[in-house]
Amino acid sequence: MRLAEVLTEAPYQGYSYGYPHKTAYRPLRPAVTLRAAWAAEPRDALFLYLHVPFCEMRCGFCNLFTQARPKDDLVTSYLAALRRQAMQVRAALGMARFARCAIGGGTPTFLNAGQLDTLFDIAEEVLGAPPADLPVSLEVSPETIDAEKLALLRERGVERLSIGIQSFREAETSAVGRPQPAATVRRALELLQPADFPTLNLDLIYGLPGQTADSWLASLEAALAYSPQELYLYPLYVRPLTGLGKSERCWDDLRLDCYRSGRACLLARGWRQVSMRMFQAPNAPASTGPVYCCQEDGMVGLGCGARSYTRELHYSTEYAVGMRGVREIVADFIGRPDAAFAQANYGFLLDDEEQRRRYVIQSLLTHVGLDVPAYQRRFHSDPLDDLPQLLELESLGLANRQGQHLILTAAGLERSDAIGPWLYSQRVQALMAGYEHR
Repeated sequence: MRLAEVLTEAPYQGYSYGYPHKTAYRPLRPAVTLRAAWAAEPRDALFLYLHVPFCEMRCGFCNLFTQARPKDDLVTSYLAALRRQAMQVRAALGMARFARCAIGGGTPTFLNAGQLDTLFDIAEEVLGAPPADLPVSLEVSPETIDAEKLALLRERGVERLSIGIQSFREAETSAVGRPQPAATVRRALELLQPADFPTLNLDLIYGLPGQTADSWLASLEAALAYSPQELYLYPLYVRPLTGLGKSERCWDDLRLDCYRSGRACLLARGWRQVSMRMFQAPNAPASTGPVYCCQEDGMVGLGCGARSYTRELHYSTEYAVGMRGVREIVADFIGRPDAAFAQANYGFLLDDEEQRRRYVIQSLLTHVGLDVPAYQRRFHSDPLDDLPQLLELESLGLANRQGQHLILTAAGLERSDAIGPWLYSQRVQALMAGYEHR
């Protein structure tokens, strides 16, 4: 479909945070050993991701791989399995160096302080990735953060905390299945202020039930009062098997207006837009630590729901949203023999075309844009020859050339969630369409 036709449809068609999308993954037959998958890969600047698939609640909009309110013995068993997986991964990687680390979920701070300490020990002792030596980002929630956990996170070297606020209006969060008292939010943010993490990120969602343009801006102003270094502004998505997915309501009403007003508010205060969702404050710290490039460098994911990728193979555990499916996958993970952690049996093999598409999508949807010479060095061809549809972006005023980069305009950035899926291959689109949600 031509881009002009795509733009006549809803602006929010899919969040292209990675390519290919996880719903394009399928069983790998035969399975691929991790040693073979990583043998020819650069391993001097890897990204480490640790997934904690547990939360205090399942929000109505959430389609993440997570289980609400697990018993403590399940968490203990999960961490033991995570350590066993890490040992197999380390053996397969051989000499490897990590450039960055992120801990997500779920909600990592659902774990108690001792369990969080165990998680950091696995990264440091098993994988040789001391959190104190890396830029480490960790997700928290207002309900699960406390002074003891904050002290531990500072001691272990976490640099960036990301807290999911979504809205400062109780009625709006309640409407999406997240009962979140304003006092709980204030308590969490007041705890975070003196903790003085280098980067504090707040997540907000626009398009919530009952939200108006005015209440959206009021939440944004409330967030700014806490002086975060980053803000992520997410459009509401309603996905299959989530709480909101069971509603018959049409949700595509005021999101684009909210995006535009939120963006204008931040830019007027000197904030920098990094992508459609991410904004950085004028005082945001410069990036530190080893350089990691998502287009070039691999990712090692540990735990249920964590994705790993090399240039040719993306793999993970199976994915589910429904309670039963998540529980089955977590139980399978905990019960795996060690040898099963040494291979990938579910994922996606990227041929040359898919690698090129991934590079373009991962580059184009950020403020830096597509570095044409870097692409040419990697693939020995021109991206506009490989993907001539990119020319449509320029003709429609959605991108322009700035030196050797193809960069989205403001109009292009706001349509990122239409442009990303438009660049997916027919193969990936077919696999996504045929995916059976569980």
